[in-house]
Amino acid sequence: MRKFFQEIKADLKFKTAGPGQKLSEPSRAPREKPRAEVAPKPRQAPTDEAQRAAAAALARLELKPKGKAPSSQEAIRNQVRKELMAEAAASEKGLPEEEKQQEEEGAAPSVSGVYFICPLTGVVVRKDQKEKQLREAIQAYFSVDPVAASIMEIHTFNKDREKVRLCVETMAKYLDNIYLHPEEEKYRKIKLQNKVFQERISCLEGTHKFFQAVGFETKTLPVPGQDSTEEFYVLKEEMLSRLEELRECREQLLSSEPLRAQLHRQPTLFRPSPAAARFELPRDFFSLTAEELRREQRLRTEAVEKAAMLRTRAMREKEEQREMRRYNYTLLRVRFPDGYILQGTFYARESVSVLYNFVREALRDDWLPFELLGPGGLKLTDENLAFNECGLVPSALLSLAWVAAVPAQEQQQEQQQEQQQQQQQQCSPLRPELLAGAQSLS
Repeated sequence: MRKFFQEIKADLKFKTAGPGQKLSEPSRAPREKPRAEVAPKPRQAPTDEAQRAAAAALARLELKPKGKAPSSQEAIRNQVRKELMAEAAASEKGLPEEEKQQEEEGAAPSVSGVYFICPLTGVVVRKDQKEKQLREAIQAYFSVDPVAASIMEIHTFNKDREKVRLCVETMAKYLDNIYLHPEEEKYRKIKLQNKVFQERISCLEGTHKFFQAVGFETKTLPVPGQDSTEEFYVLKEEMLSRLEELRECREQLLSSEPLRAQLHRQPTLFRPSPAAARFELPRDFFSLTAEELRREQRLRTEAVEKAAMLRTRAMREKEEQREMRRYNYTLLRVRFPDGYILQGTFYARESVSVLYNFVREALRDDWLPFELLGPGGLKLTDENLAFNECGLVPSALLSLAWVAAVPAQEQQQEQQQEQQQQQQQQCSPLRPELLAGAQSLS
C-alpha cells in the first residue's frame, strides 16, 4: 500500500515539473505564470472629518514649544532676569513701541508725564526728578531747622524700613539715657567705633548730621587702660541745661515719617469731544524704576515657577491681585452731563473716594450730590475700593450723573434745587477758572 502511494506522488511530481530539457541545452529561467491585469482604483478624497483631524494635528505641532523649558529654579530666575534687563535696556535706548507708533501717527500723549509736588518748596517736577528735588529741598532746610532736616534724611533716604526702625530706637536710647542720668558722664559719650554704633547707626544716611544738630561734637579721647586714642561723640556742656529740648528731639525722631513727594493731579478740563475715550499714555505710566524692576522680576519668577502647579481658587485670586499691582498710576476722565471732561492723574491703588473729592473740588458748589458711573454704566458706590480693583487702570472714562434729593430733604432743598437748575441752564456747574482754561481734546 505504501508503495502504491509513493508511485502516485512521483507521477504527479513528474507531470507538474514542466517541459523537459536536454542536457546539452543551456539552462533557462522558470516561466512565470501570467497575471491578470487589474485596473488601479481611483484615489478617494479625504473626508471632512479627516481634514479636521489633520488640521488639529498641525496646530498642535505649531503650538509645541521648540525648545525645552528651563527646569531648575536658578535657570528660571536667570531667564526672567534676562528678559527684564532686555526690556529695561530697550526703554533706555529709545521710546517704547507704542510711543514710536504714536510719533509716527502724530498722536500727542493725553498727559505730558507724571509729576510730583515737593512738600517743602511746592515745586512741581517730573517723576524722574522728584528724589533730586527732595534732596535739594532738605539740604536747604538745614539752614532753617538742622534737627528736623537730619531726621528727614534718616527717614526718607534709607529705604530699608527695618534698619531705620532699629537705628532710630538705638539713637533714642542714647538720648533717653542722657535725659534720665544727666550727671553720669559715660552716657554723654558715644564711641564711634563701637560695634553697635557701626552696625545700626553709622551706616545710615543722616545719622551723623543728627548727632551734630542736637549738640554732640567729635573728640579724640584716650582709651582707659590703653595707650591708644579713639574718636567719640561728646555732648556739649551747654546742652545739659537744655535737656527738655533734647527730649523733644528724641520724640521727633521717633514719630517722624519719610518725606514723600505728593502726586500732582494735573487737573485739566476739556471741551466736549468724541475722542474722550481715546487715551495716549506717556512712558512715565509704564517705565520701571530699579525698585519696581526688582519687584516685577520677583513676581514673574514666582509666576513661572507656579505655572506647572495645580492652582487653587485662592492662588488664582492672589495672582489676579498681583496683576492689578502692575500699574502704579492711572489717568482718569470724568464726563459731565454738559459734555465737559475733567481729567486727573492718580495712583492706581488710591480709593474711589479720592476721585469723588477731586470732582467736588472742581465744582462751583461742592454740595451738589452726584454719582460716578464706570465703563459700562456701573455705579461706583463703594468708595473704599481701589482703582485697580475696579478695572480703572491704566486709564478710564467715567460719567457723572446728578442725584436728586431724597424725599426727607426735598422740602428743605427745593429752593436750592431750583437755583441749581437755573444755574445749569445759564452756566456750567464747574468752577469759572477751570472753564476759562478749558482745552480742546485732539
